[in-house]
Amino acid sequence: RLHKIHLTLLNMASVPDDVASLWKSLDPAVRAALIESESKSDDKTKEGLQGRRAKASTGPRMDDTSANLIGGDSFTKRSVNPGWIKVRADVYDAVKERRDKELAEKVPVDIEVTLPDGKVLSEDKEGVKYQAWRTTPFDVAATIARGLADNTSVARVTYTAYVSDYNPEEDGMGGVDTLAESMAELEINDADEDKSKLTMLWDMTRPLVGSVSKMEFLKFEDDVDARTVFWHSSAHVMGEALERLYGSRLTIGPPLAGGFYYDSYMGDSSSDGALKEEDYKPVEAEVQKIVKSKQKFERLVVTKEEALDMFAGNPFKEQIISTKIADGSRTTVYRCGDLVDLCRGPHVPNTGRIKAFAATRHSATNWLGDTDNDSLQRMYGISFPDKKMLKVWQENQEKAKERDHRRIAQQQDLVMFHELSAGSAFWLPHGARIYNKLIEFIKEHYWRRGYDEIITPNIYNLDLWHQSGHAMHYKDAMFCFDVEGKEWAMKPMNCPGHCLMFAGKIRSYRDLPIRFADFGVLHRNELSGALSGLTRVRRFQQDDAHIYCREDQIEDEVLGALDFMKSVYDTFGMTYKLELSTRPAKALGDKELWDRAEAALARAMDTFAGKGGWRENPGDGAFYGPKIDIKVMDAMERVHQCATVQLDFQLPIRFGLEYNTGSKEKGSEFARPVMVHRAMLGSVERMFAVLCEHYGGKWPLWLSPRQVMVVPIHKDWNDYSQGVRDKLHAEGFYADVDLSKATFQKKVRNAQVEQFNFQLVVGEAEVKNGTVNIRTRDNKVEGEKKVDELIEYLKQLRAEYK
Repeated sequence: RLHKIHLTLLNMASVPDDVASLWKSLDPAVRAALIESESKSDDKTKEGLQGRRAKASTGPRMDDTSANLIGGDSFTKRSVNPGWIKVRADVYDAVKERRDKELAEKVPVDIEVTLPDGKVLSEDKEGVKYQAWRTTPFDVAATIARGLADNTSVARVTYTAYVSDYNPEEDGMGGVDTLAESMAELEINDADEDKSKLTMLWDMTRPLVGSVSKMEFLKFEDDVDARTVFWHSSAHVMGEALERLYGSRLTIGPPLAGGFYYDSYMGDSSSDGALKEEDYKPVEAEVQKIVKSKQKFERLVVTKEEALDMFAGNPFKEQIISTKIADGSRTTVYRCGDLVDLCRGPHVPNTGRIKAFAATRHSATNWLGDTDNDSLQRMYGISFPDKKMLKVWQENQEKAKERDHRRIAQQQDLVMFHELSAGSAFWLPHGARIYNKLIEFIKEHYWRRGYDEIITPNIYNLDLWHQSGHAMHYKDAMFCFDVEGKEWAMKPMNCPGHCLMFAGKIRSYRDLPIRFADFGVLHRNELSGALSGLTRVRRFQQDDAHIYCREDQIEDEVLGALDFMKSVYDTFGMTYKLELSTRPAKALGDKELWDRAEAALARAMDTFAGKGGWRENPGDGAFYGPKIDIKVMDAMERVHQCATVQLDFQLPIRFGLEYNTGSKEKGSEFARPVMVHRAMLGSVERMFAVLCEHYGGKWPLWLSPRQVMVVPIHKDWNDYSQGVRDKLHAEGFYADVDLSKATFQKKVRNAQVEQFNFQLVVGEAEVKNGTVNIRTRDNKVEGEKKVDELIEYLKQLRAEYK
């Protein structure tokens, strides 16, 4: 019975109080024995106590055979327009004929479409009624304006209800999203995963299947979903070019936050199929042909057997179909021109929407990110609906190269990496100055805003992560190891440890809110191929804090967190946008609590940003609570997700957290707190990278690791210059003095290149007057100033975060 209770705990997101109490009441040794017993019987842990990602031989799995080299002779050499393209098209045509017969049997019924402003449409300009199985979002948009229809990438529809003869399973919508599932193997986020089943992105040319309570027309320029769809369609176009030109065997081609890529199998080293930079131009030229032909994107529902026939000869697609599509179920494919691809969609109406395209880079990778699997070729691309956008993007890319934090960190001697600890930064003295200053900056806010700093362990028995629920879904990303026969792990996040601290004593309603802040070191077992400078690392720190509050305190605490965020990003000179992500279809917990919490968040955001100063993301909240997504824009107008404010109803349940309400009424003596996860910087490492590129390496004085360089014109003034440096150092400034034999001009130039905020020039006059002559790193001469006056001036700049 105890073993069954433990399995129940592992598989339930919301644990009943009586079950949780029984589990907590067990002797720790009994709990540990149960966990050990279970782990021994779990096939996933038979290979040892390390997380699967810790060894290349146990990387992400699709099934037990995925480590095999499956590409074989499916690609032996480059070939133009290989014969299997026509064979696949023939199968597609045969299946389409069957689906067209099914569609002809559907009964068109009149429907209505409601626009975001509340206007209801039921017919087009000619008075033709909208009907299910016939009318498309393109038709509705054209009723409003043809230009709207021509410029919309995709529609977002919320159905009132489906018509009676529509079956999502029959339409290929009931099973898994094969692309999303495969993307998950590679840890590519699918932003739409938790959207409501009745709210979805819908092809502009796909017939509607019911009345729509809200239809939005999404354009590339205005909406992230529209850009995602546009880049997904562009990946298909690039895939078509790769098939035509080289006979590439396509695997997975997802959209990214800024572009897309396609992985393809092009044989082993003997086949000479590997991509080269010389391939970019031919691919771009082929894409232009595809774009000019304005190929329609056609959606087709297929059975598992039909899909296997269609993709026969491509072992990678076959594996996806075999392992991800249930027997007897259906999925979807999309066709544009010669390309037929396994895909959930949606897509833009036709390839002519893609006005500008560029192949940007290529690399080698492995099927499912596992080094034991086949080697694949990856080509990245970018595209836009306007050629001017591509030109601006290319100009920004050049700027981004100049501002790349890896380049600046090396030039300014801030950070280094070493293969003996891949993914973990070595912070050199000047880099550590910035790192520590960022932490100090947040700690100053903590002091003023009523946070309590705590310190928690770096390693825990895996029992903790089973209780929190992270072990079930997150173990692959944890560094696990054996401690006296028990499985332990380095912490990848702080929240479960904070819950233990809250539960460590009896809490009263008078104690709340409690704000725990923790800069503890975190470790995540990222795949080596995913590591990237300071933006994706294995060792990092967060300005992590968790607030435990009563339900009636949510609004004030969220408002306080938003004010905290504003102060931080105003200091950095960065702008931001706010989005409220609400209850998803797979949400856990009481709906009424969700509704009250979302209302509190909305009121807080109205107070903070004003009505209309934020947007709602329906159904995009986390399963454990609604959240506020904060999108930060840097100097190059790039968007970063750094700060976050999230409510959590589930961890307090999992850890049995409660506080004394002060009520004498039976059954109301105790209540659960609401947990607020919040971070302002997020990862300090990632924020360092963002700020490095935002400032272009020109750090403001308060954050600069090189603030002042004293430059004597002649060696006779070296002693005075050293004294000025020492005085500045005593006041807490990072000051240096150049006593080298270089010329005066060379010394000044060196200081400017090294990004010292100020150069203090010292000559005979300055020595006599007890002054220095001030220059900025931009070579602006600010003139002579007494040393004490200079120090006060610098103190003022530092205090004002300038």
